[in-house]
Amino acid sequence: MNPRPPGDMPKENIVTDQIPVPDVERTVRSGEFDLAVYEYGDPDAETIVLVHGWPDDHHLWDRVIPLLADRFHVVAYDTRGHGRSTRTTRTADYRLDRFAADFFAVADAVSPGRPVHVLAHDWGSVEMWEAVCEPNAADRIASFTSVSGPNLDHLGKWMRDKLSRGAVWGPFTQLLSSAYTFLFMTPGVPRVVLRPLSAEKVWQRFVGLMNETEPRNVKLGPAFRSDFFDGMRIYRANIVQRLLNPRERRTEVPVQLVIARRDVAVRPAGYADTQQWAPRLWRREVGSGHWLPFSHPELLATATTELVESVGGGTATRALRRAEVGRERRPFEDQLVVITGGGSGIGRETALEFARRGAEIVLSDIDADAAKETAELITAAGGLAHPYALDVSDGAAVAEHAAAVQSAHGVPDILINNAGIGQAGDFFATSASEFDRVLRVNLGGVINGCRTFGAAMAERGLGGHIVNLSSMAAYMPQRGFSAYSTSKSAVFMFSDCLRAELAGKGIEVHTVCPGIVHTNIVATTRFSGVSGEEQARRQVKYDNLYRMRGYGPEKVAAQIVRAVERGRAVVPVTPEAHLQYHFNRFAPALARFVAARVKLT
Repeated sequence: MNPRPPGDMPKENIVTDQIPVPDVERTVRSGEFDLAVYEYGDPDAETIVLVHGWPDDHHLWDRVIPLLADRFHVVAYDTRGHGRSTRTTRTADYRLDRFAADFFAVADAVSPGRPVHVLAHDWGSVEMWEAVCEPNAADRIASFTSVSGPNLDHLGKWMRDKLSRGAVWGPFTQLLSSAYTFLFMTPGVPRVVLRPLSAEKVWQRFVGLMNETEPRNVKLGPAFRSDFFDGMRIYRANIVQRLLNPRERRTEVPVQLVIARRDVAVRPAGYADTQQWAPRLWRREVGSGHWLPFSHPELLATATTELVESVGGGTATRALRRAEVGRERRPFEDQLVVITGGGSGIGRETALEFARRGAEIVLSDIDADAAKETAELITAAGGLAHPYALDVSDGAAVAEHAAAVQSAHGVPDILINNAGIGQAGDFFATSASEFDRVLRVNLGGVINGCRTFGAAMAERGLGGHIVNLSSMAAYMPQRGFSAYSTSKSAVFMFSDCLRAELAGKGIEVHTVCPGIVHTNIVATTRFSGVSGEEQARRQVKYDNLYRMRGYGPEKVAAQIVRAVERGRAVVPVTPEAHLQYHFNRFAPALARFVAARVKLT
């Protein structure tokens, strides 16, 4: 198989609303139960078995199957008591060991000569944890991607360990999140209390709301209402027994955890000790709710494919390397950082700083030679960098650039919108074209970067960081800087709005506001309403003054890195930027009074 660029999505496949048609439908016998099995794709390719949870059947995977079936032999089945498989009213039939036996029966039937890979969700994942921890499981299971479903024994061990050390908050919040299970375990009560929720359209709206996806993306089988209530027996058959009497359960099967940060059932902390039981472990966290097969099918297909290819001897992608647990790495190793305006000043120093900490750098600048020079500095120091020429004010050019970068290098983990220009001069002396130019570069460049790279980051679903360079001028009214201050103030508010929109996607937005920093932006600032000779004189004058200030761009770069590491939303840089930020918040009238009487240009 040909690996894709690191972190890239399988764009050749498009998720549709059409129900995938199986190439083969069959029944597999497991003890007293007939299991309905559905197969897609080339039976000679590597096999991926999909295992659903409650209250779903194999239709849970309708949006994932088309993304895998052109490369793999994909097998989905209705677990016992669900869909078209044999139904049962005996609670004992829902014990985890029975589900594990069913899985092995399916695996033996669909891939008798080779081990299979597994992608499982919710109780399907809990069932597969039972299977992968069986002796010699690695002979039949090549890899296991677990989505929103823990090993109950591991969870019970984690809770016991926390409580034994007096750390009650973690177990308490987990029990609080799982309080609904006590309702599910009460015989007869759920059919009365939850009957309205079991209506198909109501459930689709509920799951869509919890996972920020359209209700039409929530695929349900024809036996949904029966599965909804009958499937609750799995809670009574397993939860109390496993959490109160957890067993030592280990596995050598490669395991990949896909953890939903907003999962209402299992909190991310509950997976903290998984490496103790599964030493070959990868962990990805997604800013999503519980039902990722409905909301993030591309992510699940990509994550599963990357693990399958890697354990099969292929080169691990950047995203998979980053997800590997226990591997020593530098702070930003296996991360891709995209920086605009990286040819000089703050952009160059930021590129160098992230590269020193292990990141792969994609940098652009309107000056191609300057971008290339920065890349050469990074390469000479042992890093990896890719230079591009780019005018950030050109929306079409930025879109083309983003597509090229994603095709060649993948989706960025960190986006830094740094490119900008300086502008000074009274408002009436500033022409409309000059004012517009400042807005197109300083504000439009940030918007263009976020619209292209930011959209890809949100679609990928693995979170990330966006750093937008604003300025102290954003919150400091002053004469002679109407165009520049307006552009930077707009960047500030745009970042606030974007931060709110992307919070649910796990993408943090950082607004960096430098004060008086010596970069070449000072020497290239345009002064409106003066002669060319006077402009040159002022450029030299202010460049010298900023140089005397002694605050270089490398200090801003350090603050940018720290903001990403610590999750800081708004970052004034330099003492005067801090002072003005608080001054303008607590004494805005006084700030306006000073601005009306003091002119800096």
